[in-house]
Amino acid sequence: MTFKLVFLPPHRDHTRVWAERLAETVRDVRVAVPETLEDVRMEIADADAAFGTIPPELLALAEKLRWLQAPAAAPAAGYYYPELVRHPVVVTNFRGIFNDHIAAHIMAFVLAFARGMHRYIPRQMRQEWKPDEEGGMLHLPESTALIIGVGGIGAETARLCAAFGIRVIGVDVSREDLPDGVSEMHAPEALDGLLPGADFVIMTIPHTPQTEGMMGARRFTLMKPSAFLINIGRGMTVRLHDLDAALRGGEIGGAGLDVYEVEPLPPEHPLWTAPNVLLTPHVAGHGPYLDERRFEIITENARRFATGQPLINIVDKANWF
Repeated sequence: MTFKLVFLPPHRDHTRVWAERLAETVRDVRVAVPETLEDVRMEIADADAAFGTIPPELLALAEKLRWLQAPAAAPAAGYYYPELVRHPVVVTNFRGIFNDHIAAHIMAFVLAFARGMHRYIPRQMRQEWKPDEEGGMLHLPESTALIIGVGGIGAETARLCAAFGIRVIGVDVSREDLPDGVSEMHAPEALDGLLPGADFVIMTIPHTPQTEGMMGARRFTLMKPSAFLINIGRGMTVRLHDLDAALRGGEIGGAGLDVYEVEPLPPEHPLWTAPNVLLTPHVAGHGPYLDERRFEIITENARRFATGQPLINIVDKANWF
C-alpha cells in the first residue's frame, strides 16, 4: 500500500536526510517535507502518517492520519494533549535507542558511590589528601538496587548490576516477568515497603501524570540513611527542594542526577552545593549511533505501515509512554 508521510517542521539537517533516505528505502512511501505553515496545512490534509510534533490546529486538519512518529523516546510534557489522546492515530516513539548508553551512565553513578568518589572529588578540588577508613566503601555483592521502571533501560541496568553481584528488585507498572538479573518484580503500590531495603534507588521512569513528584520528602524518610538516589529518567519525578533537604539533613546518603525539575539547573540552586551529590547535565543518553537507530525505527515502521503489520514502539497516549 502506498501512503503519504509528512515530516513536520521545524526541520534539521538530519531529518531532511532521513526524509530523502526513507523515500529511497521504502518504495511504498511518498515523503513530504513542507517548510512553511501554509505548506504544512496543505500537506497534512491528506497525510496517512507524520513525523514530529503536531499541534491541535494541525491535527484537526489531518483527516486521514493513522500513524504519528514522535520525535523522541519521551517527548516533553504537552506532546500528548487531550485531542491527540482521543484521536485514533497510533503514536510510536524512539524508546530502546538509549538502553546501553544510559545504563552505562547509571553504573558510573553506582560505582562512584560504592567507591566513595562523591567524597573524594570535592577533596580533590580542595587539594586535600584525606583517605577514609576502610569502612567507607560499599561492598556491591552485599547491596540491593531498587530499579523503578524496568523497561529497556531498567532491564539493561539490572543486567549490569547483577554482573557486579548486586541484588536487583524491580518496580514496574506493567511488567511482571523477570528480566535477566532481576530477582523480584513488584507493582508500584509496593514501593513504600521496598524503599527501606535498598542501597541504590534507581529511577528510569518517564514523566507522566502518575509519576510527577513520585520521590519527595515523605519517601526520602523511608530510604536508608546510607542509600543513594539515582535519577536518569525525567526530572519532574523528583522534587529537588525535598531532595536538597534530605541530603543536608542526612536522611539519605547521596544522589546522582542527570535530569532535573528545571533545566538547566539554575546556578543559584542549592543542590549544586549539597553534600554527597553528583550532577551531570542531561547527558546520560549521549553516545554514538543514535541518529541511525532513530532512522531504523522510522524505516521499520514505514515498512510495517505499508504492509499492514503491527507497528513497533507503540505509545499508550493516555499515559504518555
